[in-house]
Amino acid sequence: MSEKYIRKNKNSFSIVKGSRTYGKTNNLDDAVFIRDFLAENDWDLSKLPKTIENDGNYMVLSVLDEKIFVIAKYKEKPSDETIERLIKRYRRNPNNSRYGLNITKVFDTFVIKKQIFGDDYIFGYYDRLEDAQFVRNFLLDNNWNINELKEIEFDEETDTYKVISVIDDAAYVLDSSTTDDIDLDKAYEEFLSKIYKQKYGLASYPHLDLLTDKIEELEERFSVRARDDAWSFASDVSSPLNEIIFSLTPFQQSVYDAISANTTLDEIEKSLIRYKSGNFKEKIEKNVNELIDLDLVEKVGKDTFSKTNL
Repeated sequence: MSEKYIRKNKNSFSIVKGSRTYGKTNNLDDAVFIRDFLAENDWDLSKLPKTIENDGNYMVLSVLDEKIFVIAKYKEKPSDETIERLIKRYRRNPNNSRYGLNITKVFDTFVIKKQIFGDDYIFGYYDRLEDAQFVRNFLLDNNWNINELKEIEFDEETDTYKVISVIDDAAYVLDSSTTDDIDLDKAYEEFLSKIYKQKYGLASYPHLDLLTDKIEELEERFSVRARDDAWSFASDVSSPLNEIIFSLTPFQQSVYDAISANTTLDEIEKSLIRYKSGNFKEKIEKNVNELIDLDLVEKVGKDTFSKTNL
């Protein structure tokens, strides 16, 4: 059959019959072998195994967008577990891009986007890449049915359990834990707290922008109130912190939010690195001292600070 149905590209070889491309490889011998297999099986991709032996090597194959790709080669036949892991990884990132399929980064937010029948759909917004990749991987494995997500899902890539909520057809990751013993009420409270802080400029969570007008609705849905160790969000509760909240500058609010128990200057710097500019360290020290003067922060050690308990 020679090189019939084989088309040479600049750096690869395609298997083409009629107007349809059946596969692409970087090796002519592999292309010929796969071409011969398809010809013997009536060009039926469903008959293609996940691994196949050719000239003493085991090729791991994947079908993506109705095309065959060779994703790995072994001298000995790989285990079923290895094969499944390789195929999953390839389908999630066939082009070896920075974030994989369907994930883009817009400023500090990771967005899952997919085009379906010519229209773009957003499936979620995330501040952490691992959360975006988990949801993307789940959707790829479940035919992009977002309603298949349960309240708690296990992420095999990071060996963690994630608390998930689908809100307005977008999947949000509320929390992550190394065990499945998760306090859901606490996860809901902290998630609502982040939305509240984003709404009033107390912290930067741009991935939650679309939820800032839904706090009351979500409180009812989760049967909890937005809650934080320092800020009181309930409208009927008076707090000394709330009384001065709007007198803080945006950067003071960011510095304050970066401080928890026994937080060092270095830790504050790392959490605010997105604001880095000239005299960055001096600017942070100045704002920490201003927060100390307001009795919002106290020094508990050398270059170590904590929030006060007003």
